[in-house]
Amino acid sequence: MPIENHALDIDFPEYADKIQTLKTTDESFKTQSDEYHQLDKEIRTLEKNNVPTDDEHFNEMKKHRAALKDVLYARLKDG
Repeated sequence: MPIENHALDIDFPEYADKIQTLKTTDESFKTQSDEYHQLDKEIRTLEKNNVPTDDEHFNEMKKHRAALKDVLYARLKDG
């Protein structure tokens, strides 16, 4: 099964320009976006390398990534 990259510009290509603009003009968005991308990278690395991690920790990482994505998406939608 391929490991999916959940980068914001991949999941929301219609907001690619807005994502880039907000990263340079909104410090809060940039901070949350950076955290989201770092967490996504960590999750993909664990999946790719089959690094042992307990299910609870791994699931919490995924839940946190999803929560961040929801917040960022809401910011993108609201203008």
